[in-house]
Amino acid sequence: ILISNQHYATLSFASLHLVLPKLPENYTNETWQKLKEAVEAIQNSTSIKYNLEELYQAVENLCSHKISAKLYKQLRVVCEDHVKAQIDQFREYPFPYSVLFLKKIDKCWQDHCRQMIMIRSIFLFLDRTYVLQNSMLPSIWDMGLELFRFYIISDLKVQSKTIDGILLLIERERSGEAVDRSLLRSLLSMLSDLQIYQDSFEQRFLEETNRLYAAEGQRLMQEREVPEYLHHVNKRLEEEADRVITYLDQSTQKHLIATVEKQLLGEHLTAILQKGLNNLLDENRIQDLSLLYQLFSRVKGGVQVLLQHWVEYIKVTIVINPEKDKTMVQELLDFKDKVDLIIDVCFMRNEKFVNGMKEAFETFINKRPNKPAELIAKYVDSKLRAGNKEATDEELEKMLDKIMIIFRFIYGKDVFEAFYKKDLAKRLLVGKSASVDAEKSMLSKLKHECGAAFTSKLEGMFKDMELSKDIMVQFKQHMQCQNIPGNIELTVNILTMGYWPTYVPMEVHLPPEMVRLQEIFKTFYLGKHSGRKLQWQSTLGHCVLKAEFKEGRKELQVSLFQTLVLLMFNEGEEFSLEDIKLATGIEDGELRRTLQSLACGKARVLTKIPKSKDVEDGDKFSCNDDFKHKLFRIKINQIQMKETVLSRHTCYLKVIVRLVSWFFAVLHRWRSKPALQREYSRTVSTKSMLPLFES
Repeated sequence: ILISNQHYATLSFASLHLVLPKLPENYTNETWQKLKEAVEAIQNSTSIKYNLEELYQAVENLCSHKISAKLYKQLRVVCEDHVKAQIDQFREYPFPYSVLFLKKIDKCWQDHCRQMIMIRSIFLFLDRTYVLQNSMLPSIWDMGLELFRFYIISDLKVQSKTIDGILLLIERERSGEAVDRSLLRSLLSMLSDLQIYQDSFEQRFLEETNRLYAAEGQRLMQEREVPEYLHHVNKRLEEEADRVITYLDQSTQKHLIATVEKQLLGEHLTAILQKGLNNLLDENRIQDLSLLYQLFSRVKGGVQVLLQHWVEYIKVTIVINPEKDKTMVQELLDFKDKVDLIIDVCFMRNEKFVNGMKEAFETFINKRPNKPAELIAKYVDSKLRAGNKEATDEELEKMLDKIMIIFRFIYGKDVFEAFYKKDLAKRLLVGKSASVDAEKSMLSKLKHECGAAFTSKLEGMFKDMELSKDIMVQFKQHMQCQNIPGNIELTVNILTMGYWPTYVPMEVHLPPEMVRLQEIFKTFYLGKHSGRKLQWQSTLGHCVLKAEFKEGRKELQVSLFQTLVLLMFNEGEEFSLEDIKLATGIEDGELRRTLQSLACGKARVLTKIPKSKDVEDGDKFSCNDDFKHKLFRIKINQIQMKETVLSRHTCYLKVIVRLVSWFFAVLHRWRSKPALQREYSRTVSTKSMLPLFES
């Protein structure tokens, strides 16, 4: 297009035809002979007479003169004749399944590939023009593959020997022998290139694999323990994965691994768990359990079967055996820590295993209704009681958190509250609480877990103790203002009857000085709180006595009953059991335990005649002036009456009475307010009411 002075003009030319010069008369035949000689030289691994560039140009000249079709056919015939000539050496090979045979096949294949690459480089112009334009014709490379596949590998004898040889090598490797992996890689790559890998090799390989591992699984399940078997399975899976990487086709991986998993795992899931899971869990074999979970996760349904056996294992524990009552709670805590660790580390925090564990705990911990609740309350008491030096404040807090986890599983929470309340009262009144902070922390945890109604009375107990301190400050100020003489310092705890456990009152004969102080306090208190009634609980009293022995002065920290007995020896040197009983008014059983603690315990401030461990009728007691002790203040513990079946039943009975009263109150409200029916039908539960008595 020419542009000039804004005028446009176009020029067009007729199509030009390039006229090629005619080829010499014998050029085609002579050229083909040159090309044929070159191809045969390549096939026979001899030197080529002609320059490769010259040969390439010759092919281009023939193709340019439309001799491409003939040239392609002639080339195919030469290649075909050469491949045909190779087959006999393999058919007549004398040693079946020989590595030498496989190497011979591999060499033939490698030579064939090398030859076809060189031939194609000479006939590249033909391949990129004529062959490319005719979609029905295979490329020169594909033609070579087709010929090799048809005349050599598709031969039944050759193919059979080749596949059998490959399978034999793999079998030997699986048996632990060292084999030529590069040979296997080359042969299997050949099958893949020839597009007969799946049909000729993979199917048979998977069948052999299935047969091998089916037999191996059956045999090793009988011979080996579960941990050893699991490590063997894992090793086999790693070996097969390595084979895929090293010499098998990637398409085989999925079917191969699935076959190994099915025969070594899938067929033996239940047998593995029945044979070894309990031992692995009992011995806390973390690594083996992790491997077990990983392997079972590979098999369909494996995790579900493991979950079922896991739940059953948790259910068969601790609570059922009454002989383990003393250690039950600690064992429960240790067991919970153990299963939590296994879930976190071995089971990958699988939510199903967490939920299964919770359901299993709730099931087995309530197989003995209410007993775990009672023992948990006593366990908490032992940890919160003064003198417990097993743990720091931080460790104690962690322990309480663990206790609350176990507490969530129990149905008898009302039973727990009854026993916890009884023990808490003792800790507060006798001053045996290890830590007020720990006590309040536990109360806070119970309130968070069960609601304010559950802890209202327990909170009331703490409130009473705090109010009592304030009242005693006021009382001491009152005593100072009134200038009331006396050698006894009185401390009183005012307890609201509805908050505290019920105590059976016991009338005893107090010294006149104590009686006088009681009356002074009663007048003082009722003057500030008219309309209230005070009832003295002598069973909860305790005193600090000053005593003179030959060794010197000591202070004795004792109960009120022990005090009454010891004060008698200010009036005389020797008293009989009957004399002391008459003078103090202490109930017979309580008195015998009191005298036993003073005359038969570690700190023997009294001497008993005759000497024995038990207090009998007619025994006589005198002051032990020779008493010695390294401490100045000595605490003489009252010998506690062993908790009887009746005392425990009393706790249970209180729970039942409270629950029945609550039930009828709910029923009354339910009848009077139909709108509440749906709500109370969900909340009323009698699980914690049974059994009424339990030995």
